[in-house]
Amino acid sequence: MLCLFPAAAGFGSGGASAELEAARTALARHDGIAAEAALRRAMEQGATREAVAARMGEAELLQGDLVEARHWLGAGQFVPGEQALGFRMLGRLEMEEGDLPAAGQAFDRALALTPGDSLLWVDIGRLRYRGGEQIQAIAAVEKAVKLDARNVRALEFYGQIVRDSIGPVAALGWFERARRTAPDDLDVLGQYAATLGELGRAKEMLAVTRHMIELAPRNPQAFYLQAVLAARADKNGLARRLMWRTGDAFRDMPAAMMLNGILEYRSGNLATAADLFERLWQRQPDNRQAALLLARTMYEAGDMRALVDRFAPLAGRGDASPYLLTLVGRAYEALGERDKAAPFLDRAAAPRAAPHLVGMPGPIPVEVLEPHWRGDPYHADNVIPLVRQLIATGDAARAVAVAEQALTRFPGSADAQMLAGDARMASGAYQAALEHYRLSAHIRLSRMLLARMAAAYVEAGQLAQANALLDGYVREHPMDGRAAGWAAGFAARLGNPNRAGRLLDHALKQQGTGRDPELLAQRAMNRLQSGDKSGARKDALTAYRLQRANAELALVLAKVLAASDGSGDSAVRALEDKAAVIGAGS
Repeated sequence: MLCLFPAAAGFGSGGASAELEAARTALARHDGIAAEAALRRAMEQGATREAVAARMGEAELLQGDLVEARHWLGAGQFVPGEQALGFRMLGRLEMEEGDLPAAGQAFDRALALTPGDSLLWVDIGRLRYRGGEQIQAIAAVEKAVKLDARNVRALEFYGQIVRDSIGPVAALGWFERARRTAPDDLDVLGQYAATLGELGRAKEMLAVTRHMIELAPRNPQAFYLQAVLAARADKNGLARRLMWRTGDAFRDMPAAMMLNGILEYRSGNLATAADLFERLWQRQPDNRQAALLLARTMYEAGDMRALVDRFAPLAGRGDASPYLLTLVGRAYEALGERDKAAPFLDRAAAPRAAPHLVGMPGPIPVEVLEPHWRGDPYHADNVIPLVRQLIATGDAARAVAVAEQALTRFPGSADAQMLAGDARMASGAYQAALEHYRLSAHIRLSRMLLARMAAAYVEAGQLAQANALLDGYVREHPMDGRAAGWAAGFAARLGNPNRAGRLLDHALKQQGTGRDPELLAQRAMNRLQSGDKSGARKDALTAYRLQRANAELALVLAKVLAASDGSGDSAVRALEDKAAVIGAGS
């Protein structure tokens, strides 16, 4: 048998070499416990500390024990032949502990020894991604795939990048390729199952998660993914039981916090739900869904005073949603303060203005934000609030200067590119904004960025490009009903009512948009245009009943009834009068 670990290198006897080989095999299948046991047996048979340090550190990292991993890796003492691995593991440890510069130094030492190590380039890519150098991260993982087309970690990471920048349809092929290479790799299976879920392929997703549980009966990701499936099917009790089986593995993961909050809300545990939504909103201040869910939970719990104290300022902003305006208005009514309720309810019923995509005035003035920025002009927590406030208060030129200064330091950052795009958008330089937005989208095309890009195309007079952008996004994200609704609006504007109708049908089948009054009203008008008066009437009535105080929905219903029953119908006149009164009051 070929001896991979000669005794002269400090690996001990032939028995020690066999144990070291067993550890290597265990590490290849990500079994840190078995690897550690084999390595300790190797030391009992004469292997030195320096001979096992790199792989022992890897075993501890796999088990999540960063303290023990530091014990083995921190000194940087590894035998020749294990040094590159040791420094790579040290880099991973530093990255886990948040010391990105130290991680970079460790990876540099490994790179000097093994510049053609595909796995090392994956780790470098992950470091760059976390450090705000996402464009450079893409280059690193592309190099990793080029060096080794069967590197499972490279294929998995590339799939994640493709999913962020293009969508789950394009990413699925990368995860399938990784799965063919390593059919029992739990990390790959988890990514593959999650991507199937994003595409609505529930049966296939369930089959993959069951295979994960066969491989690792206590695997928390498998149970989490099954809980997501159960929640989508409104099997709330089952979803909660599955989430309990994940333990604390996903306690601080935003998506899991959202899911747990929704499940607790559906189960009537409003205090627990509110706490989860509160924690999520604190971690993600721009997460409007978390804010709305918290407000709704407080309303259902009857905590009206806390609701208005907390959300009236947010509802006072020009970009507040009708839903939040209604909650705050109804809360004031419940408190007997009808004079305070009226403005919010009137605004909820009024026609919606175009959304402010790049910022409304925040609570902290520029005079307070600017000194913090001058103290550290490259820290995101200082740059982003200042640029947003400058945009919101009309100082677009200054916003451009601040954002561009940050961009010179972090040209590969998706967030920096989007912020620069926002500043250019506010200054009216729509083509320049689009260039920044495209670079950001090359890394991560979120729905928020999609809306910004579509708006920039519209402002630049490029409706066809906006339409193509939205169509591509909908193809890649078939379960995003909101984006499908936007695409339907563009199809209608470009004179394609048939496509608009198909998109609206699709949008209204998705979770979260199935009873959206605006989409229902949009489809009512589309059906009326196509001659389906019965379908138009049904949609218009449903939309109106969902928001009876909305002037636009009253007018849509009036138009549909007029086309169906005659323009002199008393119901039509009553709806037109109501819309006029609401509009005047608003």
